[in-house]
Amino acid sequence: MRVKDFSIVLFTLICWSCFPQYNIHGKIINANNEAPVVWAQILKVDDGIRVQSDENGEFTFSNIMPGQYHLIFLSDNFHLKEQKINVKDQDISVLVVLRPMEIRLSEVLIQKRRKEVFAMSRLRDVDGMGIYAGKKSEVVIVAAQMGNKAVNLARQVFSQVVGLNIYESDAGGLQLNIGGRGLDPNRSAHFNIRQNDYDSSADILGYPESYYTPPAEGLDRIQIVRGAASLQYGTQFGGLINFKIKAPEQHKKLRLTNRQTIGSHNLFTSFTDLSGTIKNFSYYTFLNYKKGDGFQLNSDFESQNYFGNFNYRINSKTNLSFDYTHFQYIAHQPGGLTDKMFYEDAFQSNRKRNWFAVDWNLFSFRMRHQATQKTDISLNVFGLYAGRKALGFRSNRVFQEDQEGTVRDLITGKFANWGAEAKIVHRYRFLGHENAFVIGGKYYQSKNNARQGPGSSGSDADFNFATEEFPYYQNQSDYSYPNFNLALFGENIIRVTNALSITPGIRWEYINTRAKGYYRKINRDNAGNVILDNRYDEENDLKRSFVLLGIGLSFKPVKAMEAYLNCSQNYRSVTFNDIRITEPSYQIDEHLKDEYGYTFDFGIRGQWKNKLTYDISAFGLAYKGRLGQIIKETDDFRIIRFRTNVGDAMLYGFEFFTDLSLQKILFNPLNNNYKWNVFANLALTKSAYTHSKQPGITGNQVEFVPMINLKTGITSGYKNLIASVQFTYLSAQYTDATNIKQDKNENLRGIEGQVPGYAITDWSLSYKFGSHFTLETGITNLMNTIYFTRRATGYPGPGIIPSAPRAGYLTLQYRF
Repeated sequence: MRVKDFSIVLFTLICWSCFPQYNIHGKIINANNEAPVVWAQILKVDDGIRVQSDENGEFTFSNIMPGQYHLIFLSDNFHLKEQKINVKDQDISVLVVLRPMEIRLSEVLIQKRRKEVFAMSRLRDVDGMGIYAGKKSEVVIVAAQMGNKAVNLARQVFSQVVGLNIYESDAGGLQLNIGGRGLDPNRSAHFNIRQNDYDSSADILGYPESYYTPPAEGLDRIQIVRGAASLQYGTQFGGLINFKIKAPEQHKKLRLTNRQTIGSHNLFTSFTDLSGTIKNFSYYTFLNYKKGDGFQLNSDFESQNYFGNFNYRINSKTNLSFDYTHFQYIAHQPGGLTDKMFYEDAFQSNRKRNWFAVDWNLFSFRMRHQATQKTDISLNVFGLYAGRKALGFRSNRVFQEDQEGTVRDLITGKFANWGAEAKIVHRYRFLGHENAFVIGGKYYQSKNNARQGPGSSGSDADFNFATEEFPYYQNQSDYSYPNFNLALFGENIIRVTNALSITPGIRWEYINTRAKGYYRKINRDNAGNVILDNRYDEENDLKRSFVLLGIGLSFKPVKAMEAYLNCSQNYRSVTFNDIRITEPSYQIDEHLKDEYGYTFDFGIRGQWKNKLTYDISAFGLAYKGRLGQIIKETDDFRIIRFRTNVGDAMLYGFEFFTDLSLQKILFNPLNNNYKWNVFANLALTKSAYTHSKQPGITGNQVEFVPMINLKTGITSGYKNLIASVQFTYLSAQYTDATNIKQDKNENLRGIEGQVPGYAITDWSLSYKFGSHFTLETGITNLMNTIYFTRRATGYPGPGIIPSAPRAGYLTLQYRF
């Protein structure tokens, strides 16, 4: 853009922002005990804009023109309240007192009162203990989503989150595998995964893989902040995914929900939660059990998941909270397929002895204190004690059958880490405008262990090492990883006008990555005799510190529209899985280096009354030293998959989301008996390696980037009956930087090659009857498309991992 053109645009924006605009900020409390009323709905009748009170009972309408406004305050088991507010020449602060009902509303009446118009929202400029002004954020309202929540079907739960790339190969929804914008979806390792605002992955630095995913049936919301989350939440390129568990029931001592689900392939799940409040004590807890045979041979699974959240309100300003999560499962893993095997029979398996087990224990203690009317302080101490075990026959000759009685490869990981994160959010007035800043720090340390060696020769899930039986097994190593991380961060909203704000931010990181252990190198001659048996001891200590910078701009020229722009730096360290885990299907470069780069977002978003919500944006993501895999020939003329710093890469694209409430447009907008919504979610992405020292890479497409990623659907219903149809389409994508294309009859390994494009249709139905019961049913992959989304190099492969065929489910919910 020329300087003259830029000056004209800047002058226009400044003139536009000169109209006086103010904020309505308020707090809602209970008339009986002055406790904050959380998650209340506040409707601005004049234009249909709706906001929600936070965990402190606070709410804000931003950028309000002078005039009189009619507000309606709505919360479960409280009397509805209406209030008119005059905005003249300054911000307005109000205290709203809601009177509890003497007779509790039935569940049906509550649902009629608080029915969500849209299943997606976004984070406010200051939301809870975070600042999100100018960032691309999305909030999934789980209760408003249709689909098979019993198995965490990600393409349905995240259907309205733009641009996500999902591995669809887990029949029980035990693990979440999502990426986006060229990020490898494997165990969501390129996102900072949190539960209730604390880290839940294995090791945020050394092994940031997510083996635990909370059940969708227990979730209230899922918050997603793209790469600009690097300043407040960690340096990952993907950004933040924060699972918000349901809050305790405020108005009952005991509330119970029980959901029983049966489905195809002998699926059975049971979900029960208990919730309530007794004076200053409140709790929410659930128990989730799953089992099934899976849709592929040798893919049965069983899991148990317990969660407990316990809160104590010391006074109106200080709250304490404790969370405990236990998750364990064991799964039979059928292994991968070659292309030829997949197209002959996509659900066959020649791996009968592969098993995977997880044991997860997650803790958190949180304190939230309102120091002053404008200052909030939080301290979150969290920890993880967990393990994962992978056992099986993993020859890179995928077609080779697993022979019983032979040695199996066993990899175990133990994770013991803890951390503490403190934040201060302060609101202040400067030059006549309401500003806010967040400052904080994070301390994190871990002592993890990774061991690899011979497993038993049996067929069962025996996770004991068989070193005495197989002393000269080739893949043997044992390492401990005592990592340490210290971070300081801060962001500040500077309101230039009531419409225009600038949010600069900074994060300082100190990382000390250590590794201590050994690996063995064992060679045999052609007769199988051991000719070399060496042990190599290693001790590495890598210290580095760096600063990440970012800036965001937000411009709100009218009530229901915002233009946002953000640019932030990102960083990702090499993990210990990159360095020392031996995979027979690929080799690892001994000189791997950390990745760094930046993300950029620019877009326009908003909501028109209760009729339309939208977010239209462009993005860019730049990598320096991107980690990836190439296909190369070794000195002994073997073709291998090689993991290395492939080179520099650039990804850019267009993202579009809209949700249209047709019943609000075509029919009486006050008639809530009808529901008719249509949504569209489209990402168009281009990518290229701009520079590489590896031959034949520069100019290639980046892996895990489908050019077209489309999800669209329609939800319609009358009163308590709602039906939904969703369509998903992803175009073809590469799985390695070499951009190998494989003929389905020639690829004998199944590891390299494209993932072909695919299209999936899902159908869902929900009916509430009586005051306590809900029936949900549906058919996923309605057209029975045979497809796959993943070529695995390690577990659960190696090889092609097929996705689920047509399947049905039926859920009965009882709540009182």
